[in-house]
Amino acid sequence: MSKWDSEYIKLCKKILNEGVEVPNRTGTNSIKIPGYFLEFDLQEEFPILTTKQLFFKNAITEMMWIYQAKSNDVRWLKERGNHIWDEWEIDCDGYWNATQMLPNKEGVLEKTVVKKFFGKEYAHTIGTAYGYIVNQYSLTDKILDTIKNNPRDRRLVISLWQDKFLDTAVLPSCVWSTEWDVTGDKINLFVHQRSCDVPLGLPFNVTQYAVLLSLIAHCTNLKPGKIYWSIKDPHIYVNQVDGIKEQIKRFDTLEDLPAPKLWINPKIKDFYKFDNSKELKDIKITGYKHHGKIDFKISQ
Repeated sequence: MSKWDSEYIKLCKKILNEGVEVPNRTGTNSIKIPGYFLEFDLQEEFPILTTKQLFFKNAITEMMWIYQAKSNDVRWLKERGNHIWDEWEIDCDGYWNATQMLPNKEGVLEKTVVKKFFGKEYAHTIGTAYGYIVNQYSLTDKILDTIKNNPRDRRLVISLWQDKFLDTAVLPSCVWSTEWDVTGDKINLFVHQRSCDVPLGLPFNVTQYAVLLSLIAHCTNLKPGKIYWSIKDPHIYVNQVDGIKEQIKRFDTLEDLPAPKLWINPKIKDFYKFDNSKELKDIKITGYKHHGKIDFKISQ
């Protein structure tokens, strides 16, 4: 299997063997450990899981939605056949159906769906999160400009965690911070994640940021180097355990599959000119083989 599969399964086993089951805001208990650290060398391998199918185009259009389109509008994703944010979309009247743990008549906490008002100005968006923050502070532009003109700057930081905008965000950013480092002819990336749905979120996130690092490196005439990934609260929801056990079984028993390669259109040198349509004409993976889809439930 790929090195990323090996590291991923190691994390899953650690959570199942050492984790603590805890309640949380979703009403579905999770099994968690306090923290974890991962390291990837993109000169050795492009990280995408082979023990299950990862829907590459959905992962990358979401990343482009945040950092290239700098958008919080869910319709942008839907136009590209990407529906991963549908459940967090604010409706046309400015409401979002939020899930909360509230006491019933007997005083027992139970999962309850309540309407949360954000305002009609946020209709069809996820509020002031992710791409909204990137656009508000021109974060992608600043990183590109500084890497090109002052690559040794030690303040190459993108922070999506802005206190001013937390109350009007449907879901504050999970991957909330990236720090960029240029050493020699390589650019490295430090990623910080405050909360991590390991079965659903982490595979998407790792591949997304590996592509983002590769695109930024490509546009600044550098090579993609290493990704250092810190996770607070990596967890598996209790209704995802069977799927993870199936993935572990695949890793332990099925044929080893090699990691694929990332292809970037060599003619494109402007980050904003990479095709972000459903076809993703300028960003592809080649030689991707996997052991098939595993369905995991979303805990909202």
